[in-house]
Amino acid sequence: MARKPETNIDELGLSATALAVVTERYLCRDSDGRVRESPGQMMDRVAGFVARAEDAYRARTADRWAERFSALLRSREFLPNSPTLMNAGTGSGVLSGCFVLPLEDSLDSIFATLHTTALLHQVGAGTGFAFSHLRPHDDLVHSTGAHASGPLSFITLFDAATQVVRLGGRRRGANIAVLDVHHPDIQEFVHAKSDRTALPTFNLSVGVTEEFMLAATADRPHPLINPRTGRVVQEVSARALMETIAAQAWRTGEPGLLFLDTINRANPLPELGPLEATNPCGEVPLRPYESCNLGSLALPRFLAGDHLDEQRLAQAVRVAVRFLDDVIDVSDYPTPELAAAAGATRKIGLGIMGLAETLAALGLPYDSEMAVRFTRRLMSRIARWGHAASRELAAERGVFPLFDHSRWAAASSAPMRNAQVTSIAPTGTIALLAGTSAGIEPMFALSYTRHLLGRAFVQVEPLFERLATERGLWSPAIAAEIAATGTATHPDLPVDLRRRFVTALEIDPVWHVRMQAAVQRHTDAAVAKTVNLPETADIDQVRNVFQHAWRAGCKGITVYRSGSRPDQVLRPPPPTGTAGRVDVHGTYSGGAPVTGRTQ
Repeated sequence: MARKPETNIDELGLSATALAVVTERYLCRDSDGRVRESPGQMMDRVAGFVARAEDAYRARTADRWAERFSALLRSREFLPNSPTLMNAGTGSGVLSGCFVLPLEDSLDSIFATLHTTALLHQVGAGTGFAFSHLRPHDDLVHSTGAHASGPLSFITLFDAATQVVRLGGRRRGANIAVLDVHHPDIQEFVHAKSDRTALPTFNLSVGVTEEFMLAATADRPHPLINPRTGRVVQEVSARALMETIAAQAWRTGEPGLLFLDTINRANPLPELGPLEATNPCGEVPLRPYESCNLGSLALPRFLAGDHLDEQRLAQAVRVAVRFLDDVIDVSDYPTPELAAAAGATRKIGLGIMGLAETLAALGLPYDSEMAVRFTRRLMSRIARWGHAASRELAAERGVFPLFDHSRWAAASSAPMRNAQVTSIAPTGTIALLAGTSAGIEPMFALSYTRHLLGRAFVQVEPLFERLATERGLWSPAIAAEIAATGTATHPDLPVDLRRRFVTALEIDPVWHVRMQAAVQRHTDAAVAKTVNLPETADIDQVRNVFQHAWRAGCKGITVYRSGSRPDQVLRPPPPTGTAGRVDVHGTYSGGAPVTGRTQ
């Protein structure tokens, strides 16, 4: 596909912030470091490279699909994860957003994985690990007669390596460490970020079971088991351990929880073994060596007056699924194991962004039964369209190689091209490029200053300003109030407008969880979502959110109390009557700009 070179670097109409980010991190440069493509040409580059996969299935079709992919990307109705935008067609061919890597209880395994981790971080991918198989601190090492240093020492090692590698990268390296709640070092793991400068490249999550959650509720003993021997080494109070986890999450935003039994009930390939880890933001549980190839639909771009144009949305789903399936074929993989795992299950993750903006445009308060019902219905349709697209590809190209060992085959489902199709990513940077709200998060604030790339970008929620202006409500007083508080609480604003634009810290935590659960019900993989709590929240509220999320069927949960980390990505509104703006700092590309966790 050939296009006439464009000279207007802003031909897509990006915001000043988005243009700064895409110029710094995404656009190709010449040997002298000068930008040599526009954002639209970047979309063409990505579309053309990904469409090369088409000729392997049907000759001389790549150009036609390149045009279709480019039109979808240029419209910003759909955008793939950041490594695809950065690397496709540049010679740096790792296009997957994240990988889960194995960690067995040997130095050979640990350092082989460290090497692969460095290769992946070098090209902008994130990594997830289950450290649960490593022997605990002070356990005997028979080969040397010494004592083991435990999982935390190796998490620290991986963190240090990530910091070194990311110095030369365009995208901050990110990791997640998961430790099973039965591991003898679980207390040390839970407290690993008590020093809030510790492990800056890692998110931490405890892998919990239903047995543990029930034991915590009933105040029963909980066994700690040495993974090397399989023996119980100690029993502790499950309730006390849960209190410790909740208290630490209240203090620092870490750790989150992964509900391992819920995750594995939905494991598309249980014969391969249990899922124990996820990608860094938690939206894709994966087996060792598997990758997540993600992309998201920008819902507001499908608005047609007072409804979503579902015909256009369904067609976009079909093209996006094909695009993501092609990504698997044209991507490079640093090791044979990574390539084999991606090809064996062909997992993709199609998600959404801009939910909060869409709900506001349709007059549905985020924290309302109407909004939850709308979102549940929408996700059920996207899942149905996505699965239908995968079945079409299976008929055209064949099923994923391990289909016969999958739940799809066991349920006598129609053949599928992809072991899983849908996943909800946090979409921090691509939502910025699409000009919409991140993932399924509520709006954090209506006015803020985003500090990015050493610059400050003042932003006001454009939909709010437009609606207020159309209704004759926008005034210097309203603008000053929004700037001072970040919320639509001015008494001159009508209730219906205030309710449309309710912000994250105004929402009762139960609605955060209800929305996540509604989306999870129709999502193959998992959902990246943060329950934002005000600074005044107590530890009981954190524990209650954990319990509610487990009972509601979520696969994981992250709770973040405002002000609990000094490097918080978004700052809460200042005290009433104090002028100021919500402060937004640059984040890991692909991460949600609403948490204090590494994204």
